[in-house]
Amino acid sequence: MSGFVEKPEPVQVPGLMHLHTGKVRDLYRNESGDLVLVASDRISAYDWVLPTEIPDKGRILTQLSLWWFDQVADLVPNHVLSTEVPEGAPADWAGRTMVCTSLRMIPVECVARGYLAGSGLVEYQESRTVCGLALPEGLVDGSELPAPIFTPATKAEVGDHDENVSYEEVAREVGAETAAQLRQITLAVYGRARDTARDRGIILADTKFEFGWDDGTLVLADEVLTPDSSRFWPAERWEPGRAQLSFDKQFVRDWLTSPEAGWDRTGEQPPPELPPEIVEQTRAKYVEAYERLTGSPWS
Repeated sequence: MSGFVEKPEPVQVPGLMHLHTGKVRDLYRNESGDLVLVASDRISAYDWVLPTEIPDKGRILTQLSLWWFDQVADLVPNHVLSTEVPEGAPADWAGRTMVCTSLRMIPVECVARGYLAGSGLVEYQESRTVCGLALPEGLVDGSELPAPIFTPATKAEVGDHDENVSYEEVAREVGAETAAQLRQITLAVYGRARDTARDRGIILADTKFEFGWDDGTLVLADEVLTPDSSRFWPAERWEPGRAQLSFDKQFVRDWLTSPEAGWDRTGEQPPPELPPEIVEQTRAKYVEAYERLTGSPWS
């Protein structure tokens, strides 16, 4: 079992049609047909949306995505039209709202990996491959790969895990030409972001992108290069051969699996409230990621 501890009621805004409440974002359509994405402060772990929010999380991830969209604008267009809060919407939507072009989304998670971690590490340990791509012997948890690789996944329904697939499967699903475009742009954006992060003392281990079509143009969508969609590691603490420290919900996951939480995440019991110190430590990690990457203070 997984999902929301208690799914929030959507905010009703004149002129907006509520389309979907996701784990961490709410999706609306305005009268012009554009999408309005609102990033909440909700946080998920182990397929559950937790009962405790992380203050400012939605704004931090939105502002970081906008910053990254600017950094890679010469490589690929994006779906953002404006960040204006729709008339009649709550004041709390400020800073966490993106009005975006409605795209014909491609049903593939486009993952780029420059380091071995997560599901890639699991597959490598079993077969010395990741998504069917052969890798050298001797790699360990956190190893840098000889070159970045494109390791796509199928987009899962809410509550399910995305499943890694081969490039050939993607080509069969979306066509050879589109698959080649997805791979090329994914690796180009990852390369730009990896170098940018490295200059700021952060390793971008891997990340995932979503793309859609806008009248025949491939467009970068969703959130990009945030701690929720990427593995960011502090370069000064990188040490292959062990799990790496990261700028994400590490504190949340660690606490939920501790005896203090008393939560059996394999059962049907929903997760407990997070203690204030875990909330603050997690928020601080998101803030640190924003400030180190953008070079600007969070306010």
